[in-house]
Amino acid sequence: MTTNAQRRYFVSYSGIKLPLNLVNEIDEQGLHTRNTYYCGHYNNENRLIRCEKIVYGEVESFHHYHYDESGKLTLAEIGEGDDVEEIYF
Repeated sequence: MTTNAQRRYFVSYSGIKLPLNLVNEIDEQGLHTRNTYYCGHYNNENRLIRCEKIVYGEVESFHHYHYDESGKLTLAEIGEGDDVEEIYF
């Protein structure tokens, strides 16, 4: 993962297409009152490169997205537990 990624937090996501569309952004103070939230990591082009579903402070599942030079999604790695599925576009 890119070390200079911007991290942002969200209540949920919308839609069914990848990459996920994270919605209802919250600040870090808002995390203390939530059991479940999504942590989105964005690159310098503001593209979602990693999304983690956090439940009770632990990563329950994740999506890791790869893009080509033009910004088109080329690969999504979707993980839950030890299982990781790769979807190529």
